Amino acid sequence: MNSKNNKSNFADKFIFEFDRALKTIIPGSTKGNRPSPSDKVYDSDNLNDFEKKHISGLMRINHCGEVCAQALYQGQAITTKNKSIKESMQESAKEEEDHLAWCEQRLEELGSHTSYLNPIFYGLSFGLGVVTGLAGDKWSLGFVGATEDQVCQHLRDHLDQIPDNDKKTKMILKQMLKDEEQHGEKAMDQGGLEFNSKAKEFMTITSKLMTKTTYKI
Repeated sequence: MNSKNNKSNFADKFIFEFDRALKTIIPGSTKGNRPSPSDKVYDSDNLNDFEKKHISGLMRINHCGEVCAQALYQGQAITTKNKSIKESMQESAKEEEDHLAWCEQRLEELGSHTSYLNPIFYGLSFGLGVVTGLAGDKWSLGFVGATEDQVCQHLRDHLDQIPDNDKKTKMILKQMLKDEEQHGEKAMDQGGLEFNSKAKEFMTITSKLMTKTTYKI
């Protein structure tokens, strides 16, 4: 009887995660729970072609980063045995869905698209989430904290690159930055391990691979 229940639970989890993966990587499948911060911003969108192309590349990077975050949280959530940590990760993942929807909406407004490499990065990030989750909660939470720190650095850098006349994109990135800072702090407050400089340097190198490829593709 227990064997059947275990198989049934595994099948349910697999279907649930597969469904979440599809909703994350298929354009138009993720709906935000909060309206985009840019919805009430009047913007004549008087950007030239170069600006639109550059902003689109930056937003494509940010969108892919949210895809990776979704995968990371889901991979960790299915491996942790701590109920409160699991619920916390699922709550953060829910807020990340807003970011996905906001970035995709802005890309559409700019006449661009999300990265074609999203499925690959989702799979890699999900695997990392599982591995760090199996390593233990302190490692899992520490990885979230370090990852969110990297994301915040990217967002601050992108905010500096967005022209002042693109208020829509700036409003989106500012709210994303606020949310990501909270996610990182929450992970560390729950007992996340502070990663050393070498580990963070390695994460920076790998993140550059994602940013350079998704900016164009």
